Amino acid sequence: MSTEDPGVPGVQDDERTVDLSDDDFVVLPEQTSDDTDRGWGERGGGNDDWLLAERPPHWD
Repeated sequence: MSTEDPGVPGVQDDERTVDLSDDDFVVLPEQTSDDTDRGWGERGGGNDDWLLAERPPHWD
């Protein structure tokens, strides 16, 4: 298996320079659509208030 860059003959991957100055370049999004309430098939909004109201008595 060759590690040479096909664009520059004789230069291996370890020796080539990579310009990382463009910080605005996004490779992957922070959150995918699958990782949301809607992606899981849930309705928006929370039910935290209901869950706190329905706590068992021994949790007080």
